[in-house]
Amino acid sequence: MKQKVTNQTRRKMLIGGAAAASTPLWLNVANAQADTIKIGFPTPLTGPFSAEAQDQVKAAELAIKEFNDAGGFNGRKAELLVRDDKLNPGEAATRTLELIEKDKVNYLVGSLSAATQLSINAVCKERKVLFNSISQSDAINEAKDWSVYTFHESLNPTMTAGAVARYSIPRYGKKIVFLTADYAYGHEMVRAFERAGKELGATTLADIRHPLGASDYSAFLPRIKALNPDILVLCNFGRDLVNAAKQCTDFGLKSSMKIVTPVLLYTARLAGGPEAFEGILGGTGYYWGLEDRIPTAKAFNDAFRKMYNGSVPSDYGALGYAGIKSVLASIKIAKSTETMKVVSAMENLKYDWYKGPEYYRKCDHQAVQTVIIVESKSKNMKDKYDVFNILTIEPTTEKNMRSCAELGHKA
Repeated sequence: MKQKVTNQTRRKMLIGGAAAASTPLWLNVANAQADTIKIGFPTPLTGPFSAEAQDQVKAAELAIKEFNDAGGFNGRKAELLVRDDKLNPGEAATRTLELIEKDKVNYLVGSLSAATQLSINAVCKERKVLFNSISQSDAINEAKDWSVYTFHESLNPTMTAGAVARYSIPRYGKKIVFLTADYAYGHEMVRAFERAGKELGATTLADIRHPLGASDYSAFLPRIKALNPDILVLCNFGRDLVNAAKQCTDFGLKSSMKIVTPVLLYTARLAGGPEAFEGILGGTGYYWGLEDRIPTAKAFNDAFRKMYNGSVPSDYGALGYAGIKSVLASIKIAKSTETMKVVSAMENLKYDWYKGPEYYRKCDHQAVQTVIIVESKSKNMKDKYDVFNILTIEPTTEKNMRSCAELGHKA
C-alpha cells in the first residue's frame, strides 16, 4: 500500500531536503567530532581472577565518566567496550580482533594475566592499535614482544617481587622456598625474587610448582615444612593465592617461617579473610589507605565511594582507572585521536592519578612508579575495608627495573 503523502508531509520533506543540501561544512565536521572515542577493554570477567576483573571495570567506568563529565575532547565523549577474555589467550585474541575490526575501537586497555596480555598485545601490534596493559608481566616490555603501540601501566614482577625481597630478606632470613603457580607469571615472580635475593645472599631451597587453578595444596605442605625455610614465597595470584594462604595457615607453617607474596591483592585478602592472611606481607601498586598521605589517592577513593555506594577501589581497580586516564589525558595533550600523536603524548606524559608521580620510560613504555609493601592484619581494623598496614613505600626509580639493554632495546 502506498503511503499517502499529505501537503504537510510534503512540506516537511522539502524542508528536510533543503536543509540537508545546504548543511554547512562546519556542521558536518561537528557531527563527525561527535563520534564517541571507543576504548576496548578485554578482561576475565569469568574465572579465578573475576573479582579483580570486576573491579577493573568499575574503576575504568569511573575514568570514562570523569572524562565525559569534563566535556570530553572537542565534544566527543568516550565509551568503554568491555569483553570477557575468560582468562584464555585464544579468547583474548579473538575478542581483541573483534573489538578492532567490528567495533572499530580507537585504543585497547585491559587484561589480567601475562598470557592474555601478550596475546592482546600481539594483535594490537599487528593492527597498529595502541594498547595500555594493566596486567603484570615482565615479558611485555622485552623487545621481542614490544612495539611502539605497547604501554604498560601495571607494575611488573621485577618491580614487585624485587621490592618484597629487598624488604623481607634482611628481616626474616636468607633460606627461601617458593610455592609457584606453573605459568608465565608465576615463573616471572620467582625469577625476580631470586634476582633481588642474589644480591642479598639468599639461597633457594626449592621451587615447588602447582597447576594454575589448584584447589588442594596439602601434598606440598609437608615438604615445605621439612625444608624449614626462613621465608616461604607464594608466587600465585587470585583464587590460587587465597587457597594457598588458607591451607598454609591451617597447616601451621607460620609458626616457623615468614610467608610473603610478591603481589598481595586487596580482593584476595577480602576473599580469604583476616585469619588466613594474618601476618602475610606482599607488594602492591595501590592500597586505598594511601589517602592518609597522598591527596590524589583521597580524591580517587572519594570519587569511587560516591559512584559505588561507599566501597573503596582495589589495587587492580586502580590500574583500570589509571590505564584509561592516561590514554584520555594524552588525547587532550595531543589535541588529536590519531594513534601516533597519542603515543607521542603518552611517552611524554607526567601524571599523578592516584598514587603520586608516574611516567612512562621511553625505551619500553613501562610506567615508572612506587611499590607499596603491605602486611595483612586481623586486629584493630577500623572497618571491613581496613585490611592492611602499610610497611613502607619503595620510591619511584628506574634503578630497580631491568635496564633497556637487558630487555633487548637498542639505545
